[in-house]
Amino acid sequence: MNPWLQHFPILPVAIPLMTGALMLMLRDSQRTLRLVFSFVSLAAQLYVAFTLLSMTAGYITTDWPDGVGVYLLGDWPAPFGIVAVVDRLSAIMLALTSVLGAATWIYATARWDRAGVHFHPLFQFLLMGLNGAFLTGDLFNLFVFFEVLLAASYGLMLHGSGRARVAAGLHYIVVNLLASFLLLIAMALIYGVTGTLNMADLAARAGELAGPDRRLFEAGAAILGIAFLIKAAAWPLNFWLPAAYANACSPVAGIFAIMTKVGIYALLRIGSLLLPTGAPAAFGGEWMFPLGMATLAFGAIGLLATAQAERQAGYCIIMSSGTLLAALGMPGVTLTGPALFYLISSVLALGAFFMLLEMVERTQAFGADVLAVSLEAFDLEDPEAADRSDDVVGVAIPAAMAFLGMAFIACALLVTGLPPLSGFVAKFSLLSAALQTSATDTPTPAAWMLVAGVLISGLAGIIALGRTGIRLFWSTEDAVTPRLRVSEAGPVGVLILACVALAFWAGPVMSFVEDTAKYLDKPSTYINAVLTQSPVRGVATGMRP
Repeated sequence: MNPWLQHFPILPVAIPLMTGALMLMLRDSQRTLRLVFSFVSLAAQLYVAFTLLSMTAGYITTDWPDGVGVYLLGDWPAPFGIVAVVDRLSAIMLALTSVLGAATWIYATARWDRAGVHFHPLFQFLLMGLNGAFLTGDLFNLFVFFEVLLAASYGLMLHGSGRARVAAGLHYIVVNLLASFLLLIAMALIYGVTGTLNMADLAARAGELAGPDRRLFEAGAAILGIAFLIKAAAWPLNFWLPAAYANACSPVAGIFAIMTKVGIYALLRIGSLLLPTGAPAAFGGEWMFPLGMATLAFGAIGLLATAQAERQAGYCIIMSSGTLLAALGMPGVTLTGPALFYLISSVLALGAFFMLLEMVERTQAFGADVLAVSLEAFDLEDPEAADRSDDVVGVAIPAAMAFLGMAFIACALLVTGLPPLSGFVAKFSLLSAALQTSATDTPTPAAWMLVAGVLISGLAGIIALGRTGIRLFWSTEDAVTPRLRVSEAGPVGVLILACVALAFWAGPVMSFVEDTAKYLDKPSTYINAVLTQSPVRGVATGMRP
């Protein structure tokens, strides 16, 4: 293997870290230089992410056992040192983050990065936290990267100021601080019992616990699962999400589309390692499935109940989390592959949707997305009028209204799961797999519940988004053609085209994610790769031989 490739697993963390730190030393007036640094950083992250994806898939020859790359920081072997681990699952999430991050950043350069200070450094630190959470091999550093991405997201959430944004941001901060506090408690309990926080070592030791130690470990793991469920926006602690995402500036809401999926990733990663040892119900169907169904129902009801398009997109995020939690809570790994396909499609679609809605809003006067009777009855006014001004710098792109209308239809199809785009492929494969989970020819009641939940939520999405589309594009006589930049329309178009590509190459992509699911069903592969990785200098136990 090329000696440079062995350092690639740490680059998704190192690149945005160094770029963000460097940009903090620049003055606000040096915007051009910040744009150059950000562009180079994002281009490098895209290259590294897809190179790692190719390496884990075997398209690039490596000496990684079973496609699992382990990078020992400080050259200390696990479990004594910090490790970065890249496998198929983490590589998928890295690639998804880099694509979404590049698209939302390009959109932000049109004007949103100038709405407040330190947008570009905060954006880099957010990417650093996301990438680190997907790469880390131990619980403590998972907590550290959670806090890095959350600290950056607090600043981005409040980017642009405004009373409604601050109020929603405070709810967002309080809920995430609660989840972080639970994470600390869980890690303290787990470390006190097992003496380790390395995920691979933890999976190896958990099965040996018995008696009081076993019960204490299960209590810690249950608290850990609850913390991840909160971060995944599971019901009932997801009330903050619609308002927070609706009031965030559009490129920030777009990158936030992947934030809840970090909790999903953590549940899937740690659950796949601990389930063979008898992990508590927080990582299995006993909790995940009913909470997923409740989350899906909550999202569907909220989608029907709200008229504001941005809040509807927030409820679509909740519906996607509910679908994933319910699917991953089903027994076995039959649904894991389709669930990963659905995760990729939904993140790309919802990231595009948030940015699209901000452009569509420029064709409307404020309040056009709220029923007139509500405005009159409750005397609603715009707390963000200055922030949502139609006075947007740019030139009108050709056929702007046609582009917005077609893009809205594409996003609606993707969110609701209608053919012919990747949303339909994802939901069809998910439901087909659900009906095959039973060992007999008769599907289980849980499978029928999942099928009903997904279909009914899809119907709710058709009704709600169809109603919104009619109001935005057909019922407005005084709509004006918005002034759009190519840097705004381009990222939305690219994300939608990525979903089209997912549908076109659904076979190879589905094969890859199903291979990922089979790999996750064999945690010994991950455990052995981490615990047997030899340091470069031959250190075996923390001391030189």
